[in-house]
Amino acid sequence: MARPRAADKSLLRGLALIPVSFRPESIGGHRPAPASGQVDYRLVRHRTIDEFHRGRLSRLDVCDAHPELLRAARNVGGPRSEPCPICDDPGVVLVSYAFGSRLPAHGRCITSEKELTKLTRRADAVTCYVVEVCPDCAWNHLVRMFAVGGSAS
Repeated sequence: MARPRAADKSLLRGLALIPVSFRPESIGGHRPAPASGQVDYRLVRHRTIDEFHRGRLSRLDVCDAHPELLRAARNVGGPRSEPCPICDDPGVVLVSYAFGSRLPAHGRCITSEKELTKLTRRADAVTCYVVEVCPDCAWNHLVRMFAVGGSAS
């Protein structure tokens, strides 16, 4: 990638000073949208598994679940239909955590659909993470991340 020339830099500096005459909220009927969307980590997961099977990553690199995550997996994890991609154990589970204001700094483990629904109704946004965990070999990988809440109701 080419480095910006001095003339380009001065042009960019000048653009930063142009005032914006309107904001989205100045448009009639505008309301900030509640937090939404989802990030899926399947491609990263497949790449990690491929690198392990090719020998570029060791078992220590991919089977490194924190003891607290393993405890949550054993006690509150929801079963997954696929076996562990590392050790082939059928006991792989999904563990969900939520982070946001007025939640513990270490997050809150979501143990039921009812709990997730309750978080969805919050006025402040909450970010949820779903992690795939194998309690047998300590494989863990972030499956998806999504935002809930954020609607003033």
